[in-house]
Amino acid sequence: MSIVLSSLVNELKDKGNAALQANNFVEALKYYSEAIELDSSNHVLFSNRSAAYAKSGNYIKALEDAEKTVELKPDWPKGYSRKGSALAYLRRFDESIKAYEEGLKLDPNNAQLKEGLKEVKDQMENPIGGDLSDIFAGPFNQPDLWVKLRTDPRTKGLCDNPAYVKLINDIKKDPSLLLKNLSNPLLKSTLNVLLNLDIGSSDDFMDVDQPDPTPPKKPKETPPPPPPSEGPELTPEQKEALKEKELGNEAYKKKDFDTALSHYNKAVELNPTEMTYYNNIAAVYFEQKEYHKCIEQCEKAVEVGRENRADFKLISKALARIGNAYKKMEDWRSAKTYFEKAMSEHRTPELKSIISDLDKKIKEEERKAYVDPVKAEEAKEQGNELFKNGKYAEAVKAYSEAIHRNPDEAKYYSNRAACYTKLAAFDLGLKDCETCTKLDPKFIKGWVRKGKILQGMQQHGKALDAYQKALELDPSNAEALDGYRQCTVAVNSNPEEVKKRAMSDPEVQAILQDPAMRIIINQMQNDPKALHDHLKNPEIASKIQKLVSAGLIAIG
Repeated sequence: MSIVLSSLVNELKDKGNAALQANNFVEALKYYSEAIELDSSNHVLFSNRSAAYAKSGNYIKALEDAEKTVELKPDWPKGYSRKGSALAYLRRFDESIKAYEEGLKLDPNNAQLKEGLKEVKDQMENPIGGDLSDIFAGPFNQPDLWVKLRTDPRTKGLCDNPAYVKLINDIKKDPSLLLKNLSNPLLKSTLNVLLNLDIGSSDDFMDVDQPDPTPPKKPKETPPPPPPSEGPELTPEQKEALKEKELGNEAYKKKDFDTALSHYNKAVELNPTEMTYYNNIAAVYFEQKEYHKCIEQCEKAVEVGRENRADFKLISKALARIGNAYKKMEDWRSAKTYFEKAMSEHRTPELKSIISDLDKKIKEEERKAYVDPVKAEEAKEQGNELFKNGKYAEAVKAYSEAIHRNPDEAKYYSNRAACYTKLAAFDLGLKDCETCTKLDPKFIKGWVRKGKILQGMQQHGKALDAYQKALELDPSNAEALDGYRQCTVAVNSNPEEVKKRAMSDPEVQAILQDPAMRIIINQMQNDPKALHDHLKNPEIASKIQKLVSAGLIAIG
């Protein structure tokens, strides 16, 4: 990498670092991503972007970048710290511990790795322990606090309330204020979101501190009934609820959705602690394209499921259905948020694939929203001026902005390729030329610039092809003619290059594979006089001339 290009990468990295320190995660991700485009082998860039993703609450992406960091620099302890942290956020504790331990093998005294490992083990062994203020203060210090509060429907509207924002920030500074404000309904909603609880009374709050893993009792006259799977111990209500569910399933299969809803709702009335019935109601609304109602029922299902410690796979299923509902409404960001929540409950290849597809849709949406041909031309003119003044690195940034504003304009890639050529970044320049000629195969300057870059890379055979394309469009183009002549001389001075280029010509291949021509070539080698007879045949003479022009045979 040239000194100028390296300087540009460092400049982008420093901007990303500054944005990250200011908690401006969107800007930080933008700068780190631009730097990675220029230097995709820089492990520090992936490490920093992993931190930005983690702070923004996108733990899946944080893990991907952390894994890339370790891949690029397997002997760098910090990469394992990033990986362990991302895995811990995703509640994949065993894998997190393994990552931290791998890092400690490289640096046994690394304080950050030791602390991270201790925190994960403590979380596994004692997920609830500690005094009350510690239990509930911890979530207020997590880096993705505001991301969670703004994306959850229960607290989304509160985040615009100055009094609420002040309350949360005060608690972050002084956790002792938490217990003093427990009666505040705004705070109860917040704890519901951050701890996945339903804190409705002081009794519920106290139950959180109990190490007994059995579910806390609800404020009902009778204790919670055993789960339906226990057969003989089912209550009459639970048995009747199961019958209603089966009737609902039969109606659902027949697409008799109104009847299905009636039975599922009856099942909920009989056994309101079973989340499956809410999931079934949501499935009906989904089929009816009542997506907002579907989301509402899924959220209720998750709430009931968490209260009654339902299987995490069922909770994941409800969250994924919310994601699918948002997908149908083409709200890609909300869909991605809920699929990631589903994945944090139960990781599957299908969910990972869906999230990857949504990332592409979001990027495409952002790309289209950013497109502005007028501003693109302004950026191009700025780039042209910088290029004339020899400020090639700054010109790259201007042309890159033009490309972001109008990614389908071929000339912007050609102009940026010229900058990369000046910076000796030939690989990046060649990539831009290929994009340019793909977007506009008739853009002569793109082919000429590609030829020059290949020529500079000493790939004269490929450069000849590029110049040939330009000459097919404009036979009198001076730059293409000059480049073609220079490459022809270079190719012909190298026998191996001559042979390689000739053998890539389909016509030459056909001639050499023709049995009759093989015999004729052998005769010519053994008896030069035979050439005179063969040249009398126009077809054979044409083929011999082709081989002579290709430099494979010579006639003395």
